[in-house]
Amino acid sequence: MEILAHLSEGFVEALWPINLALITIGVTLGLFIGMMPGLGSVNGVAILLPITFLVPPTSAIIFLAAIYYGAMYGGAISSITLGIPGASTAVATTFDGRPLAMKGRASLALVTAAIASFVGGTVSIILFTMFAPPLASVALSFGSPEIFALMLLAFATFVGLGGDDIPKTVLSICLGLVFAAVGFDEISGEPRLVFFNISGFLHGINFLVLAIGVYGIGEMLWTIDTTRGKITSTEAKMSISGVIADARECVSKAWKGMSIGSLLGFFVGILPAAGATPGSLMAYGVSKLTSRDPDSYGKGNPDGVAAPESANNSASTGSMLPMLTLGIPGSPTTAILLGGMVIWGLTPGPRLFSDQPEFVWSLIGSFYVSNFFALVINLSFIPLFIWMLRMPFTILAPMIFVLSIVGGYAATNDMHDVWLMLGFGLSAFFLRKFDYPLAPAVLAIVLGPIAEPTLRQSLLLSSGDPMIFLNRPIAGPITVIAVILILLPAFKLIYDKFRGAGVKSA
Repeated sequence: MEILAHLSEGFVEALWPINLALITIGVTLGLFIGMMPGLGSVNGVAILLPITFLVPPTSAIIFLAAIYYGAMYGGAISSITLGIPGASTAVATTFDGRPLAMKGRASLALVTAAIASFVGGTVSIILFTMFAPPLASVALSFGSPEIFALMLLAFATFVGLGGDDIPKTVLSICLGLVFAAVGFDEISGEPRLVFFNISGFLHGINFLVLAIGVYGIGEMLWTIDTTRGKITSTEAKMSISGVIADARECVSKAWKGMSIGSLLGFFVGILPAAGATPGSLMAYGVSKLTSRDPDSYGKGNPDGVAAPESANNSASTGSMLPMLTLGIPGSPTTAILLGGMVIWGLTPGPRLFSDQPEFVWSLIGSFYVSNFFALVINLSFIPLFIWMLRMPFTILAPMIFVLSIVGGYAATNDMHDVWLMLGFGLSAFFLRKFDYPLAPAVLAIVLGPIAEPTLRQSLLLSSGDPMIFLNRPIAGPITVIAVILILLPAFKLIYDKFRGAGVKSA
């Protein structure tokens, strides 16, 4: 009952006219910031942070949190309509969102993304409200072995899928891991894999540069090649009755993806150094792994949109939890929010809930309000997004190219990365021509920088004994499940061979 009393006070504060106006403005700004390639929530919150010094601290954090929520919604828009991820958190949405749009089902993809984002956000806010302190202590119990085991499980969800070509999947993951290792070694500080001694490789390969190259430039080249110039525009239609029908289809076909994404995204989000991007990719992999029709993924399955979209919104709330309860940011965006709180004179940590209850519960109340407003605003703008798809491809292709170049440059402000992005786009086109999966490489370059240092730190802790991943109470079960999933294709092959031999002998 005490939680409900605090929450009602938070709602009252969040619904004050100034805070309500800031939520509306923040969500709308975040929506368009999120859909712009190369920007994303990190840059949006950082750029608009100075404006918040004009309002009280509670209103300031509500405004920035609303931008964060809006950006999580907005990232899916360019992924679906243009095939360019607006942010790293929306890369997994491209896998099925773009194929749906190319089939003339962009409305279904956008409605699914909006509803899944709302469901993921709502589930995570409820979990946040009810279990903040105990979940924060769970996050603290995750050391290097546990985080590596979780990353291994994420790789396993992609390797252990029977419908894929396993050797090509493994090769794709290896390519991603190589790109993830470029730059300075985090532990020794030595440069490595600096190809041809080009200094631009010293800062590593930015994930967003690779993602925009693969899914922006690569997708554009693929569309031009497969249609031989015959495509003029995507057949995308929009009507109120159509949106209602799409919403019903989303609920009936994508409820499993939303459930997986909402729960998995939140628990990955609360882990320091994880965040929404690994959460969305893991949710996509688990959703595909548990699907009755895994072969439909990558070809326009609504579940493939719902899982990552619910996960990245759920993770965005989850990453707030260690920031508020422990003073540890769960993502780059919450690191900026943490800095803002310190500037405003607030001290994040275990005592924040008791010392500043008005601030905390006003923020939690604003989560609910922001999530609802983000859904309404997102659905209201769907006709505009559909209109973008109706443009002739002769106009759309140059627009995609220009946005990709701008997004690639905005990510690091380095022309080296623009050339690198073009190279990734061309390479992705040829890999796709030879039927190599691209998603595992993207997963590897996201998780590689997390998996490698945690593996090495774990082995340093155990003096090189790999049993550290099995004899710890949390890491052990996760590692066992991951190994089983990795070996699943081999078991399936042996089973099919024995079954075939049995049929022949009969």
